[in-house]
Amino acid sequence: MHKQTVQQKVALLIDYFSCTMPNPKSELSYLDIYQLTVAVVLSAQCTDKRVNIITPPLFDKYTDFFALASASQNDVFQLIKSCTYPNNKSKNLINLAKTVVKDYNGTLPNDRDQLCTLPGIGRKTANVICSVAFGMPYFAVDTHVFRVANRIGIANAKTPLQTEEQLTALFPDEVIPNAHHWLLLHGRYCCKASSPNCRNCSVSSACDYFAVNHPVV
Repeated sequence: MHKQTVQQKVALLIDYFSCTMPNPKSELSYLDIYQLTVAVVLSAQCTDKRVNIITPPLFDKYTDFFALASASQNDVFQLIKSCTYPNNKSKNLINLAKTVVKDYNGTLPNDRDQLCTLPGIGRKTANVICSVAFGMPYFAVDTHVFRVANRIGIANAKTPLQTEEQLTALFPDEVIPNAHHWLLLHGRYCCKASSPNCRNCSVSSACDYFAVNHPVV
């Protein structure tokens, strides 16, 4: 069987997911850029499902960066304590809000480098915000994207940053915001970490992991 090139794999993925998932969305619940930012910060090493349970009362009490900037850490902690690392996240969220209010008049900057200077926001979080909120061609690489890209063979990387760089070079700019969600959701529901559902995977024909683990006899 002819081994597909990386470019052929990417073309197959784009064709398939463009048809089956033409308008993929984040599974985080949010109404504006402020809520998206808070939700993404909370989602670090925490499930979207848990974040979506936490955020409604948080957003009811603190409706924007100005309100959050004046919050006490204990109040925020009490609202988010069922997520991972609530102490650090409550501190980061308040300091993030204070910085946005002080330096950007309460409006989140749409520049990745500026976002990365804000408390609680690293490169992955900045990429998510730039991609989801502003439609920029930044490939956010979480554990799902990292796993799927390297299993399929469209990346050959040891770190998320290397994966991001390789994927960014392969996918057209206009596709990248969707491609992030395609790989993330595929990893979340099909190409799982411990028990990938290879037999029912619709893109297995392009996957190196499938070829190795399910060889044609």
